[in-house]
Amino acid sequence: MMGSSVRQLVRQHSEIGILLIAILLVAFFSFSSFDKWANAYNLASIAQITATLGLLALGASLVMGTGEIDISVGSTFGIGALVYLGTVATIGPIPAMLLAATAGAGIGLLNGFLVTRFGISSLMLTLSTLLVFRGVAVALTEGFSFSVPYDQRSGFLYQLFGGGDFLGVNTAFWWLLLGLIVLMAFLYATPGGNRLLAVGGSVGTAHSRGIRVNRVKLRAFILCGILAALAGTLEGGKLGFADGGMGRLMELQAIAACVLGGCALLGGRVSLFGVVIGAFVLSSIQSFLVVNGVQPQWFMLLLGVIVVVAAISDRALRDWALRSR
Repeated sequence: MMGSSVRQLVRQHSEIGILLIAILLVAFFSFSSFDKWANAYNLASIAQITATLGLLALGASLVMGTGEIDISVGSTFGIGALVYLGTVATIGPIPAMLLAATAGAGIGLLNGFLVTRFGISSLMLTLSTLLVFRGVAVALTEGFSFSVPYDQRSGFLYQLFGGGDFLGVNTAFWWLLLGLIVLMAFLYATPGGNRLLAVGGSVGTAHSRGIRVNRVKLRAFILCGILAALAGTLEGGKLGFADGGMGRLMELQAIAACVLGGCALLGGRVSLFGVVIGAFVLSSIQSFLVVNGVQPQWFMLLLGVIVVVAAISDRALRDWALRSR
């Protein structure tokens, strides 16, 4: 009876698998290297990494929910950081943040327009724009980095946008919680969210119900661009500098967080809470490898292996839940 209840719970909530994996990883990391990994400083660092990756992945999950995919989020992340850091000293944090968000929205609008207007594969299109905007970032910096003078990093608004801490955790973490709450309300309690999931579930059915499919996809790409730029802004505010390589490979981690979190690559199923847990799992793995002195040349290999094992375990749990007694 209890086994049947657990199966039903896993079937209804796709994020259960990654949540269990996260609990097991935290237990393992804590017992194996308590003094290095499970300390206040390192956990605060994990929370900050989770925050920026989580915001990036939340945006990617919205596009994935429509049956498309956005690989360009890594370069949008970098553009957001560069725009913010390149203007914050002259126009102030709020205008700089809005300008970065506008740049992200513009990239999302371009991606969405080309995909919906010309029927281009979103995978190929956003792979191209990933390279284009990464090239733009490198050209803007000319091999150098954008930075903010140290004496200008103490203002309240700069601290609010990633440059400071609240309750011992970087402010980016609280932005992630706010974004998660707002997006969950949008996705699960508004007609717009219902239309997004309907489009990902079946384009034909969505058309028959009068849903403007292209408009829904376009909005998802724009939201994705805004969230990616916001994540870059918060990361830039934390570091105080950014270069042309900012956000490199983060697009792969964002997609991995989405898949680990229970999102369907073909659309129609989005678990925002699961996406954040997926980002936490990836951030925890990275932190564990770093604090245990794994050499850089082995870092990505081991991270990839662990992610594959986690994904296989998650899939096995879902298959078990779907299997009849």
